[in-house]
Amino acid sequence: MVQESAPDIASLKLLDERLRFLSAWTIHHANHVRDSADGLKVGGHQASCASMSALMAALYFHALGPNDRLAVKPHAGPLLHAIHYLLGSQSLDQLQNFRGFGGMQSYPSRTKDRIPVDFSTGSVGLGVAITAFASLVQDYLTAHGMMDEAARGRFVALIGDAELDEGNIYECLIECVKHDVRNCWWIVDYNRQSLDATSEDRMFERFDDIFKACGWRTVELRYGKKLGAALERHPKVRAWLDGLGNADSAALLYQGGAAWGERLNADLGKSASGFLEGLDDDGLGALMSDLGGHCMETLTQAFDAAQDDVPTLFIAWTVKGFGLPFAGHKDNHAGLMNPTQAHAMRDLAGIAEGEEWEPLAGIGGNERPGVEALIAAARIARDKRPRDFGRMSIPAIPAPAGEEQSTQAAFGRIMLDLAKSGAPIADRIVTTSPDVTVSTNLGGWVNQRGLFKRRDMADVFAAAKIPSAQKWAASGGGQHIELGIAESNLFLMLAALGLSGDLFGERLVPVGTLYDPFIARGLDSLNYACYQDARFLLVATPSGITLGPEGGAHQSINPPLIALGQPGLRHYEPAFADELAAMIAEALRLIDDPAGESTYLRLSTRVVVQPKRSDDGWRAGTLAGGYWLREPAEGAEAAIVAMGALMPEALAAWEELSVDLPGLGLLSVTSPDLLHRGWTAAQAARWKGERSTSHVETLLARLRPGAGLVTLCDAAPASLSWLGGVLGQRVAPLGVEKFGQTGSLADLYAAYRLDGAAITEAVAELLLPA
Repeated sequence: MVQESAPDIASLKLLDERLRFLSAWTIHHANHVRDSADGLKVGGHQASCASMSALMAALYFHALGPNDRLAVKPHAGPLLHAIHYLLGSQSLDQLQNFRGFGGMQSYPSRTKDRIPVDFSTGSVGLGVAITAFASLVQDYLTAHGMMDEAARGRFVALIGDAELDEGNIYECLIECVKHDVRNCWWIVDYNRQSLDATSEDRMFERFDDIFKACGWRTVELRYGKKLGAALERHPKVRAWLDGLGNADSAALLYQGGAAWGERLNADLGKSASGFLEGLDDDGLGALMSDLGGHCMETLTQAFDAAQDDVPTLFIAWTVKGFGLPFAGHKDNHAGLMNPTQAHAMRDLAGIAEGEEWEPLAGIGGNERPGVEALIAAARIARDKRPRDFGRMSIPAIPAPAGEEQSTQAAFGRIMLDLAKSGAPIADRIVTTSPDVTVSTNLGGWVNQRGLFKRRDMADVFAAAKIPSAQKWAASGGGQHIELGIAESNLFLMLAALGLSGDLFGERLVPVGTLYDPFIARGLDSLNYACYQDARFLLVATPSGITLGPEGGAHQSINPPLIALGQPGLRHYEPAFADELAAMIAEALRLIDDPAGESTYLRLSTRVVVQPKRSDDGWRAGTLAGGYWLREPAEGAEAAIVAMGALMPEALAAWEELSVDLPGLGLLSVTSPDLLHRGWTAAQAARWKGERSTSHVETLLARLRPGAGLVTLCDAAPASLSWLGGVLGQRVAPLGVEKFGQTGSLADLYAAYRLDGAAITEAVAELLLPA
């Protein structure tokens, strides 16, 4: 992490100017040069790139080492690609296809961009917080002997100042304090402008206070060397400028030197005369825009002075749109230079027409060797790292014994057995939970494997011989990371753990638990984790109104629908312990499979009688999304379709109804998500002329055309009601469409039409003539 060489300031400044032009020209080309078949605005953020070009030049070509990892603010994506274009790891066709199909993405993307991207960004705030959790993962790997000290790096987030409004940043900051997170730089592009407005003046001091209170070092880079020296000689001007509001500052920066002179004379009179002496309008405009975030000397000195592991917030004052014709204008967020302005910028940079894409166009012969030397010496990764998959041995996972058990309890017993097993994969498992470790049945695992902390922490209750089922000693060898009640942090922790193979070359097996209804509280972070193809096992329990006495606030309704629409996340909802065991083994396999994904298990506290299996025929269907728990007669006129905790009601209704309907089937759906995916994939294949039949089509083809389906789930009925569209069968959907309430299961199932009587009524409606 230590940068030993003195910075070549002149060459860094030239790289800054070149990157600013390349990023602006990339956006210009997409909007004004490239053919547009649909006529839609392509967009881009020239102003947001311009405010950060010096910051990124100083980082990539001076401060960063080979093991450092970055999250680049979303709107600076074109700058990141311009850097890799100079490094030789990005192609011209990708720059010219910015925001086009198959081209460089609007915002940095780990999975879709050709260049190495450490962390996807786009949903603001999340790319900031994940760097802290990734630093914690690095500490975990080091403590467990899975990573050499020499391979450690720093985690850097480049932050748009408007991102500091995102609450998830401060939720993350709390965990940083708890876990003593280190080796983080968060660098704020403090241009004081967001999409709609200029930033509130009073918030600036608060940011500094908040981070200092959390143990971070804060470094304000307000003025560049030239402006700072001038203000040092004129303290009254400095006091005036220090107190100038953000909106006033932005307007003056846009208006230029003449406006600055008029305002200084109006506000300070003779006190400004010495400061203004010898400066024409252009010179004054350039001096007043010499802010710390654009001054290469200021930036490199600040970065060189922070080469320890103390987490540091840099507040780099910048001008939004620096060097562009709309610098400082309040409407410049999505502003685009017109062709005349873009050509003027090109000409001012000394770039000949037609040479805009030449990597070092405009940099003269005497200057070029220094710039080329900086590019050659850049230590940041130039190519995507190979993804670390296919190295884990997945053991057989037996179902816990017991004639009656809940899936939540079975999960706890499976994890405890893994903890005791000595299987190599158990040493790679890292569990985490937002203060619901015990109530989601992870207590046994933690008792065996311990809490992770960089510094040992004794179990005070155990030392005092106070009886407790939980053994909460912590050490560097522990394998559970305890989090506070913030689901966003849980999903970002899972994302960082799930990228360990890609970031550090050592794949971990993250297992996170939470209450099912609170998935929605961290949904953006869950989506963010999946978008990066982070791999983990998410266990959500308890679920549905089956959590009777807890009441509506804890009774989930829509998570199966969330999972149905979430790419990169496979949903399973087991009814029985043996199904759960098979699903956990499959989830571990998917974590280590290059074509795999993450898995979400929706579990229940309801104790149910376990089935007596005569063979393993159910297993393949369970993992494919469903199987016939009670086989229908060929051409049967009806079937009950049930999922999860309501299987006892479905079985009881089947027993009763099959007396009068001997061909009645009972279909156990273990994953509506997989069934739906398979169905749509088969349709798409057939549209291409390929022969394809999905698993759900094969299952339902056992019934006669137009047969009736009664679907039953402790969730929104739409989770299963779509099954009628597969083969055109009629559906009577039963599920939960209103908020739950407290009560016994019998009362709740009757009130929400989930009991045997409701199933019988639904079958009758489907089969009896109107």
